[in-house]
Amino acid sequence: MNEVALEWLGYIASAIVLVSLLMSSIVKLRWINLVGALLFGAYGFMILSYPTGFMNLGIAIIDIVYLIKMYGSKEYFTILPITEDHQYLDSFIDFYRDEIEQYFDLENIHIRDAKVKLYILRNMTTAGVFVADEVDDSTLEIRLDYAIPQYRDFKLGKFIFQENKAYFTEFGITSLIAYSYNPLHDKYLRKMGFVETEENGVTKYIFNI
Repeated sequence: MNEVALEWLGYIASAIVLVSLLMSSIVKLRWINLVGALLFGAYGFMILSYPTGFMNLGIAIIDIVYLIKMYGSKEYFTILPITEDHQYLDSFIDFYRDEIEQYFDLENIHIRDAKVKLYILRNMTTAGVFVADEVDDSTLEIRLDYAIPQYRDFKLGKFIFQENKAYFTEFGITSLIAYSYNPLHDKYLRKMGFVETEENGVTKYIFNI
């Protein structure tokens, strides 16, 4: 490899390591950091900087060990109905308000009057909030489905929509609908199994339970 290409390898590896530190998801951080460490380690060995090479090889091994632990550990998920005591809920919404409003219109969400309002717990930590209003006897419209940044790996969505269908069917609910005005939310809905459709010129997503 010529000197220019080698130098670019070093720049790219450094950039990937830096980008990994911007990840709010620990899993994403570990994966991206692993790629960066492997490239930076290779760069170190190629320029005969063995301390750099071995240090990054060690970082890569540490990333692999933690990723194996993350994927191998059994996590506990549960849902907790939001009660009349909304002090914690208000604090939660206020803390994450700026980000929530990138995906949902909080001004038009009346959580206290919603048919379904739940905290989603992950290892007994409040990882998200789910709110849905009744459209008819068998349909709910999702008004708020928010996961905090460090738990944004689709596991909460899979728990709600795939592993916890019985919660909805007990109420006679057979379908969920959602509206989205954010490309990232569109991607999330599709990944969860929602089907995109159009009604009166408005795009909506439908999930059949």
